[in-house]
Amino acid sequence: MNGKKILRVVAIGAAVAIGVSTADAKGKGGGAPKAPQEVGKTVGTEPDMSKPVKVFILLGQSNMVGMGRIAGGEGGLEHAVKVKKLYPYLVDDEGKWAARADVRYVRVMSGKKGKGMQLFNNEPMTVARCKSIGPEFGIAHFVGDFIDAPVMILKTCIGNRSLGWDYLPPGSEPYDGQPGYRGTRENPKGNGEKPVGRWYAGKEYDDEVEYAKRVLSDLNQYYPGAKSAEVTGFFFWQGEKDTGNATHAAHYEENLVRFIKSLRRDFNAPNAKFVLATLGEAKKGCGGNGGKILEAHLAVDGDTGKYPEFKGNVKTVYSHPLSKGGTGNGHYGSNAETYMNVGEGMGQAMVELLKSK
Repeated sequence: MNGKKILRVVAIGAAVAIGVSTADAKGKGGGAPKAPQEVGKTVGTEPDMSKPVKVFILLGQSNMVGMGRIAGGEGGLEHAVKVKKLYPYLVDDEGKWAARADVRYVRVMSGKKGKGMQLFNNEPMTVARCKSIGPEFGIAHFVGDFIDAPVMILKTCIGNRSLGWDYLPPGSEPYDGQPGYRGTRENPKGNGEKPVGRWYAGKEYDDEVEYAKRVLSDLNQYYPGAKSAEVTGFFFWQGEKDTGNATHAAHYEENLVRFIKSLRRDFNAPNAKFVLATLGEAKKGCGGNGGKILEAHLAVDGDTGKYPEFKGNVKTVYSHPLSKGGTGNGHYGSNAETYMNVGEGMGQAMVELLKSK
């Protein structure tokens, strides 16, 4: 883009120029390979670090965490890139996994047994530092090319979480026998405080907001050389767990609307764009709980007019045509092409919203 300096392409080693993820370097975390994979060349353009880092926060369930496999034959990312010649931007001119100069990838997650934030990735965007992929690489390709500033892809999510319980946003009252925000089964209303030492409605929301803010409060640790940052957008791919609960499915839309508004408020980012993707198996016209989730996903798109305040700032990607088959609960057979296709769709949708400001 116009303000960026062209970065000369050079061969580098993962442990030297790309760096080992913090979790790996400290001998814990488990999300990154134990030994750095070979990284090819740094590609793209050098960002102007005097500009604020544009931060995109990714939330959702296990498919946002990333279950697309890298190795193997049909369905693996290596096969897709090296044999089918798809997603050529992921590799350098020698066919090695490239590192993107202007997009940094940070991934955190709730640690096991209540150990708090666990760091898995903290390096320039490259497949070489990942065991599996979600939609982040497709997203990064489009937003990174469009934005004339340093970009951070900040993923904070974990699997098996529902919007109707774990992600329940602030302001949610008890409904149909379900606790409200920060309520419990025994005390559905709660008192506004976080219940200590137990799970409660909205705990995952609280945790992920806290973790993302923790990363942004120590910006130089996660984007060396950065002077400031601003939350530019959110990406959300979720809904599988809510399909298993009729009450959660019936109230999904109202919870989703509140979720979008709460994130913008909690990150002091009222103008941040919001892009979500539908579940890949959900086809327009389908019934049941899955159909209710799909209808909710589609309804919040600003172009529908149902929520005028979302016009030009919320967009839904209908992912059924992008999926290579399977279900969200089955992680789409771990087919990397599904994750890449959905990511590209989400990235393109975000760029459309950013253009409309």
